[in-house]
Amino acid sequence: MTDRPQVELAGLRRRLAALVYEALLLVGVLALLYLIPHLIYGVVFEDAAAGWFSWLHIVIVLGTYFLFYWCRSGQTLAMQTWRLRLVTAEEGKPVPFRQGLLRYALAWPSVCLLGAGLWWALIDRDRQFAHDRLARTAIILLPAGEKMGA
Repeated sequence: MTDRPQVELAGLRRRLAALVYEALLLVGVLALLYLIPHLIYGVVFEDAAAGWFSWLHIVIVLGTYFLFYWCRSGQTLAMQTWRLRLVTAEEGKPVPFRQGLLRYALAWPSVCLLGAGLWWALIDRDRQFAHDRLARTAIILLPAGEKMGA
């Protein structure tokens, strides 16, 4: 018998709704941390950054955003709104940096390959996304009374 608290995995619809909300929030994040620096660079140097550099910048900006929230509280801004938290799948504990980095790296092909990793949830026994299954993470639903962002 384990003393691990029982938690409820977040439902697929709630996770997809949070994903859409997250995409809207990321427009603002990218405008501030990607677009403005590139506009300033363009005006000052009368040039545009190389395409590979732009993609690298996006990956770093988004990675910083997600890893900061996932490893600090387990919740991005959208996850706080939808009462979701990212935890380790085995123990339900906060996600360490390396595991968060693995999840982030796996999420790129999961989303960019026509959402294949998201579609995976339709056949997964626990309705988990492919990148969560592979990174051994899970998104849980917080009880209605639990303090969010903690």
